[in-house]
Amino acid sequence: MSRRLDRVNELLRREIGNVVQKDYEWHGKLVTISEVDVTQDLKEAKVWTSVLGGDAQPVIDKLNRDHGSIQSKVMKRVVLKSTPVLRFHHDSSASRGVDMVNLLDEVEKLPKAPEAEQE
Repeated sequence: MSRRLDRVNELLRREIGNVVQKDYEWHGKLVTISEVDVTQDLKEAKVWTSVLGGDAQPVIDKLNRDHGSIQSKVMKRVVLKSTPVLRFHHDSSASRGVDMVNLLDEVEKLPKAPEAEQE
């Protein structure tokens, strides 16, 4: 991927994250934008969204319904040749990470075999 496209992805991730945090109330859920993947022609963008603290599908549905409003707010701050159409997708990597840490904590509490003595 080109460096320019990487910079555009990061800039969009930051700006979309600001809009999602400032303009929406999530009622006990933590919603973050983890990654943005813009096509080469800058026509479409996949926005990977992490949701902790509840069901993610209503959040993703709301963001996809409001994608036009979010696009217009973002594009006031980011000037590109063409405005990419935002499509929000659920990124479950954060919740999988939390589950893995909890599982490791449970394993740590299990009884362990006695250490074998070395001669």
